[in-house]
Amino acid sequence: MRRSAIGLLLALAVLVAPLAATAQPRGHIPVVGMLRPGDTSLDSDPKSGFNAFRQGLRDLGYVEGQTIRLELRYTAWQWDRLPSLAAELVQLQPDVIVTSTTPGALAAKQATTTIPIVVAVSEDLVAGGIVASLAHPGGNITGQNLRDPELAGKRLELLKEAVPTLTQVAVLVHAADRAHDRVPGHIAAEAQALGVRLQRVEVGDVGTFDRAFATIASSGAEALMVMDSAMFNAHRHGILEFARMHRLPTVCGVRIYAEAGCLIAYAPDLLEMFRRAAVFVDKILKGTKPGDLPVEQPAKFELVINLKTAEALGITIPPTFLFLADEVIR
Repeated sequence: MRRSAIGLLLALAVLVAPLAATAQPRGHIPVVGMLRPGDTSLDSDPKSGFNAFRQGLRDLGYVEGQTIRLELRYTAWQWDRLPSLAAELVQLQPDVIVTSTTPGALAAKQATTTIPIVVAVSEDLVAGGIVASLAHPGGNITGQNLRDPELAGKRLELLKEAVPTLTQVAVLVHAADRAHDRVPGHIAAEAQALGVRLQRVEVGDVGTFDRAFATIASSGAEALMVMDSAMFNAHRHGILEFARMHRLPTVCGVRIYAEAGCLIAYAPDLLEMFRRAAVFVDKILKGTKPGDLPVEQPAKFELVINLKTAEALGITIPPTFLFLADEVIR
């Protein structure tokens, strides 16, 4: 009996050995490479996507520096640095790379076809050529679509409802973001139906904000639409201060703009999307292939109205419009 038991144990050991060889070594701390289109100032911003992602990891039980390690690379808003920084992260052989925005996703995709990539937030992963389809992304990439360009028509409608006399709106876009290439042309029909003329105004990098502002100020624009962009998010206070000085009603994306003074914000909860990105990372670390994780799209959208801004501009928001809001900032 004793010899039979020993033989059985030896046989089991032979069968288990290959499985053990494919598992992560004991004591291995997963490494997540973070390809960030911003700078270190965002680390101290409680409203930054990065801190929301970190909170998502904590909610899942990860302890930074003990059970997970983050390797951060920042572009400092220099978008042409994305490819070299992505390549630098790949050299570290992290377990997962996390990025955001269409340019960030493209840079990560070009840098590796094997390391899993999670795109926390991007405008359209399919249209950008980053994944094959939403349901079956395939390859080594998955993530979440923000759906920002397709929401622009709805935002314009909300702005016109709040300020019925509007006839000309400047649309601020980020030239480096491929998802903004079709803006505002893709909402030309909506604009025509509302009797509104749209003017595209581009910002290339941080140094071109003043030029963009001068263009808007001299254009005769009666309002400003701000497209979602990581760079715009970081500089939202400056953008909205310009709008306030020139008494321009504003319509923006995520709620942090309304909190900073935008008249109307309509978008998914961006911070929740970054927290959700941590769930993707957790599943991949536990063995799920990124190509088997469907790309998610937000189903819930928030309408936030800043009544203080309306009052400062002398705009009377109809009570029925206020009733539709998820939140009114007074």
